[in-house]
Amino acid sequence: MITLYHGSNVDIKQIDLTRSKQGKDFGCGFYLNADKQQASDMAKRTTRRLMAGRPIINAYTFDDSILNSPNDLKVKIFNDYSVEWANFVLKNRKNSKDTPAHPYDIVIGPIANDTVGVQIRRYIMGYISIENLIKELQFQGNHAVQYFFGTEKAIHLLKKVNV
Repeated sequence: MITLYHGSNVDIKQIDLTRSKQGKDFGCGFYLNADKQQASDMAKRTTRRLMAGRPIINAYTFDDSILNSPNDLKVKIFNDYSVEWANFVLKNRKNSKDTPAHPYDIVIGPIANDTVGVQIRRYIMGYISIENLIKELQFQGNHAVQYFFGTEKAIHLLKKVNV
């Protein structure tokens, strides 16, 4: 069992996937992190950007043993920054359709740097190689891992807890 955190400007009583935004690293879904400080930083940035609410850390427990047991969940895990990870992020960042760009319920992997949009444009325009794109997309600071829950089936595995 692990505790995952979601930084926001509101207390999330019920996760609503319809509020998800397109163009994120792993697509439309609910994103969490095992690093409470990173979630706190995200909550502060979100509150500042939206100029509403106050920084709140929403916490959830997740039985991660389910990732290694037989079940009908579709899970993708990226252990590190790689060409496969970069191509996956590119595919999701470019997806403007209502349908997901991948079939996974849960995706776990590195967080892309905040300058991802600029770096992707540089790669698409041929200014940098895929290898340089990967370096540019690496999150500055601690090696940060994000947990993406993109379906109702996945969301139901999260249990809200008090921080």
